[in-house]
Amino acid sequence: MTDELVFYTHPMSRGRIVRWMLEEVGQPYRTEVMAFGPDMKAAAYRAINPMGKVPALRHGDIVVTECAAICAYLADAFPAAGLAPPPGSRLRGTYFRWLFFGAGPVEAAATNTALKLAIPPEREGTVGYGRMADVVGMLEHAVSGGTYLAGDGFTAADVYLGSQIGWGMQFGTIEKRPALEAYWARIAARPAAVRARAIDDALIPPPAAEER
Repeated sequence: MTDELVFYTHPMSRGRIVRWMLEEVGQPYRTEVMAFGPDMKAAAYRAINPMGKVPALRHGDIVVTECAAICAYLADAFPAAGLAPPPGSRLRGTYFRWLFFGAGPVEAAATNTALKLAIPPEREGTVGYGRMADVVGMLEHAVSGGTYLAGDGFTAADVYLGSQIGWGMQFGTIEKRPALEAYWARIAARPAAVRARAIDDALIPPPAAEER
C-alpha cells in the first residue's frame, strides 16, 4: 500500500506505543498532535475516532484505533519490516497470544491498580485477569521463554506488551522483577525505540500550555 500514513496522537498518551511501532516499520508518516480536551472531542477528530481519544491511524481510507490493533495492522500492512510471524508460521499463535494478553488482562489490571480499585477475592473469578499477582507472573513467564515474546524475532507484540511492562514498572502498576527489567532494558535500547522517545519528548508541551 502506498497511501499516506497519518498518525493522530499526543506525546503523553498511549500514542507513544504507536510512535515506536511506526519507527520500527520505517515508512514515512505524518503526525497530527491532538491537545487533550476540546481538540480531541471536536467533530473533526470524532470523524476519525468517535471515542475522541488517541492514538488513531489513517492509512489512505482505512482508519484503525486501539494500540494493539494499530500495531497488528502495521505489522501486516508492511510485512517487509518483519514485525509479525508470517501467515502459516506456528509462532503466529504465540505472537497473537501475547499481543492480546496485553490488550486484555494487562490493560485492565494496570488500570485498576492505578485507580486503586481492589477486586474482592470472592469476585476474582468474574474478572478477566483474576488477580494482579497472576498477571505479573504471566508476564514473567512470557519474557522468560526466549529473547523476545514470539521466539528469537522482535515483533509488534514486543512493542505493545513491552511498552506496557516498561510503563507499568515506571509508574508502579507492575511489580519490578529481574526478568521483566532485563527484557525491558533490552527492547527499550532498540534504535527505533530511542528515536520514538526523542520525538515524543520533544513534542511535550510546557506545563501551562494545556489544561489537563
